[in-house]
Amino acid sequence: MSTTTPSTTPAARPGGSEHPAPPSAVSLVGLVAEREVLAQVRSRSFVISTAVLLLVVLAGTILPSLVGDLFSGGGTRVAVVGDAGAGLRAAADGEGGLELVDAADVDAARALVEDESVDAAVVPADDALGARVIARTSAPESVVAALQVSPEVELTDPDATPEALRFLVPFAFGLVFFMAALGSGTMIAQNTVQEKQTRVVEILLAAVPARLLMAGKILGNAVVAIGQVAAIGAAAVIGLVVSGQDELLGLVGAPVAWFVGFFLLGFLLLAAIFAASASLVSRVEDVGSVLQPATWLVMLPYFGVIFLSANPTAMTVMSYIPVSAPVAMPVRLFFGDAAAWEPLVALVVLLVSALLVIALAARVYTRSLLRTGQRVRLRTALGRD
Repeated sequence: MSTTTPSTTPAARPGGSEHPAPPSAVSLVGLVAEREVLAQVRSRSFVISTAVLLLVVLAGTILPSLVGDLFSGGGTRVAVVGDAGAGLRAAADGEGGLELVDAADVDAARALVEDESVDAAVVPADDALGARVIARTSAPESVVAALQVSPEVELTDPDATPEALRFLVPFAFGLVFFMAALGSGTMIAQNTVQEKQTRVVEILLAAVPARLLMAGKILGNAVVAIGQVAAIGAAAVIGLVVSGQDELLGLVGAPVAWFVGFFLLGFLLLAAIFAASASLVSRVEDVGSVLQPATWLVMLPYFGVIFLSANPTAMTVMSYIPVSAPVAMPVRLFFGDAAAWEPLVALVVLLVSALLVIALAARVYTRSLLRTGQRVRLRTALGRD
């Protein structure tokens, strides 16, 4: 007679008795990042400041074109050699807005154009028209229209970047990086100190390791910063299209693509510095003093690129300094001053620097986050005391 041995495996309980698997590092970082994103986008100050910034970008792309259209009818200085372009005399005597400057010969007229003393020059030509126009980047329409016939146009520097763009492009790249890095970096610092001051960080560290907490904060604010940059780019495109300046989009397309890559790495580097700096203090009142070095790291490259954009040597050096490369290298690419290999080398330098800084910042953040009271010395946070 056979018997059946009962199974020793216990039946599964309806509610289940096994402990759930602990969340992975990726999911923990994602949760912290989501918390940071929601905290920012729900902040009234963030929404208002972003809206104001987008309006400023729209105004900055549309107003110059409108102002240029209002004042484009007058003040054009033209060098004239001999009797070339007789039609200019009548336009200058009437309401054509032309101011004529007599030049001794063709070479003298060309020199006036090259040093930008005049907007264009009309010189004799050995053809049926009897005149030709010399200009630097493009011939003024008022000059060509004032002549009785359309002459030959000679450009002394056809590939030169207009002076307005030589100022506007560094200013635009610098301002976007400055606003995003400083705004999000300050937000990371304030949140870190508030969590220490209110002891919330002790609850967070019970569920999330310090390194993953810092990583989530940086990632969440990086998402917000990139979203801001994308919104600014969209506003700029709309402004250029509405004002009829869409031809500029072709000029800035490649530099903007490089700027996005440099921006991301540069932001991660600076955000890690802001997070580590804030972990050294326990009171919101001390945030300003502890963030001063990090703030200078954002401000100095911004002003350096704006004021030294016409200095090739300075721009080349700043292209390889990690904190200024995100702005300096895209600007050099826009002006055509950088070789094809240079942005790749600068990007590798920035990547290595970002990894080193993030590793050091994580060490400081981990060793300082639970320390309250007096400000933690940097040497102590690095474990050198």
